Amino acid sequence: MIIYQSQQALQWGGLDLPLFGLTKDWHGQSLQPALAFSLASDSENFWFLAARQAPSTPHPEAKAGSFFEGLWEGDVAEFFLADPESGAYLEINLAPNGAFWAAQFDAPRVRSLLQPDFPNIITSYWEDERENSWLSAVSIPICEIKKIISSFPNGSANVTAILNSPQQSFHTAAKLPGKDPDFHQPRAFTRLEFRSEIG
Repeated sequence: MIIYQSQQALQWGGLDLPLFGLTKDWHGQSLQPALAFSLASDSENFWFLAARQAPSTPHPEAKAGSFFEGLWEGDVAEFFLADPESGAYLEINLAPNGAFWAAQFDAPRVRSLLQPDFPNIITSYWEDERENSWLSAVSIPICEIKKIISSFPNGSANVTAILNSPQQSFHTAAKLPGKDPDFHQPRAFTRLEFRSEIG
């Protein structure tokens, strides 16, 4: 999983990042249009950006920019950061309208009793209903990530998405095993690879 490193502080409105795409669903069916995403970091923050040139249906009760559990009941982009040694991982959900949710896990689907200071997460979004397109981004203080992934910037990661709600389709960047969609497989995530190609 590639993360682009910037020598300068990244800011919403100035994110000029290379994009990757989720082009297939869990069962190998084509996703048109694809979901574009990028991961980046500067000295202070880790960034996740997702965009799609298609209408979106976020959870109807999730307000723009708010912390809301259950975003997966609507359209959502997600990323996971894992510590291969301890098995702990962080899940961040990002809706097209900038609503977000986050949780720390000690093992697959086992939430930690203590959770980091997620209010320090900042989201931004842009939506054009005429063009049926959206872009959403979230920044997380690296100091908060290191409370969970002590080995960061070493570790592994995955980007996933649930789209086309209410007839949901499930998508993952890393090849995960299993017949049915299950994103909580940290041992199958891909290693982080940092590239200093921006800034």
